Amino acid sequence: MRPFESKIQGKLPKADLQAAKNVPIGLWQACPKCGAEIFYKDLGVYDQCPKCFYGFRIKARKRLTWLVDEFEELDQEIQTTDPLAFPTYTEKLQKAQTLTQLNDSVLTGKAKIATQTFFLGIMDPNFIMGSLGTVAGEKLTRLFERATKERRPVVVFTASGGARMQEGIYSLMQMAKISNAVARHAQAGLLYISVLTDPTTGGVTASFGMQGDLILAEPHATIGFAGKRVIEQTLKQKVPADLQSAETVLKNGFIDAIVKRSDQKQTLERLLRLHTEVEK
Repeated sequence: MRPFESKIQGKLPKADLQAAKNVPIGLWQACPKCGAEIFYKDLGVYDQCPKCFYGFRIKARKRLTWLVDEFEELDQEIQTTDPLAFPTYTEKLQKAQTLTQLNDSVLTGKAKIATQTFFLGIMDPNFIMGSLGTVAGEKLTRLFERATKERRPVVVFTASGGARMQEGIYSLMQMAKISNAVARHAQAGLLYISVLTDPTTGGVTASFGMQGDLILAEPHATIGFAGKRVIEQTLKQKVPADLQSAETVLKNGFIDAIVKRSDQKQTLERLLRLHTEVEK
């Protein structure tokens, strides 16, 4: 008898296609890093794989629900002017804004964990792949400027495919603009913690993503500049599968620690508190 052959009818059972249509989508998910099949409730409030702790890509506002105790949003009214009049860009922006409930790819504001007050930025990979455009650049620059003025730490969660091509050179200019604000914040002796989530690539990695005084990352997050295919096409050779994993980046000294989501609130509170005590 062949494997799975029906003992009653002597043939393989047919799939019930009508019943399949009634099965809800999203009940099970495969972890893209370890391959584990996960029942959606087992992802928990942190949306992380219970086996390898990979953090699934989530919206910025969802991260807020378990990360901070208080949050006051800033600069939600700023809108891009579509500087290049790029075809279909306006429609893509509107779709992303509806999906994420953000005006652009980063959520910024003043936050509090326990007794620690700081300025917080969270990039959203659901907003045109977290790409860096003029509005995101302006919001992050203002975030650092406010923090410098009020002498507060800054925490930024990065998630980006890089510069936004629909805004061309205007997008690339944001790298230098934000980096200057980061430098002024550092010159004032203030703490900046960057937390790299999946993925952090392109211009974000090449600028403020890697400029933190402390650089943390989520387990198995992709961290790099050029994409794997670009590297292979340029070098004409295969690169290791784990070349841009957070674990490899940590091993080579580019980040300070890997922190799973369920530990991030406690870890940030401790780091912010230590900085506050040292500053006093």
